[in-house]
Amino acid sequence: MLTGCLYNDNQMLKKFFSRYTPLQVAVHVYAWSALILILFDLLTGNFSPNPIQELEQRTGRHAITLLVLSLACTPLNSLFGWRELIKRRRALGLYAFMYASIHVVIFIDIDYGLAWSLIAKTIFEKPYIIVGVISFLLLIPLAFTSFNVWKKRLKKNWKRIHQMVYLIAPLVVLHFAWSKKGDLFRLEGDIIRPLIYGLIVVLLLIFRIHPVRRALASLRDRIRILLSRRRIQPEI
Repeated sequence: MLTGCLYNDNQMLKKFFSRYTPLQVAVHVYAWSALILILFDLLTGNFSPNPIQELEQRTGRHAITLLVLSLACTPLNSLFGWRELIKRRRALGLYAFMYASIHVVIFIDIDYGLAWSLIAKTIFEKPYIIVGVISFLLLIPLAFTSFNVWKKRLKKNWKRIHQMVYLIAPLVVLHFAWSKKGDLFRLEGDIIRPLIYGLIVVLLLIFRIHPVRRALASLRDRIRILLSRRRIQPEI
């Protein structure tokens, strides 16, 4: 009986991983992890005295992280030749939009109770919220046109639309940094996370410049050739 159960479990695992790759599973598990942890903390009473603010901050941070990970897919593929990363880029981007949407809903509904006049007043009083609103509005067309059907319909325009992510990513980091109690220029206050996000985004945008991407691909090919030569070198 035990042998039969183990055999069935192995067969199920084989079927599962023949359909879903480990990276694909990891992307979905990580994407949903923030919501799972939020629910767990709500149920166990581990939230801060200001739960609404914590909800906004945690969903916002996860949205930024997922957006940065989606940006990292192309440079990492250029460097390591890991083609599957390109396939997971869309899922990461859509998850980033999902968390950004949750972040916005918490702000306008739970925090401000759909009081639109108060929301408008707050937006214009706090510049970082204006930046956040612009970032979210720019994300909407990217999310809705991310599917293959729109890629076929829009053709060359599809790429132009999705190149807006190069503008959105710095804006999102600016929104996050501006919302924290700190000064990036004086290196004072709560600046560590915004600074890390900012440096990563700058680095990823540099990697997307065509000559840099070509240099990365050339470096990858040279490393592969060097490793293959070492493998076939006869032992003395």
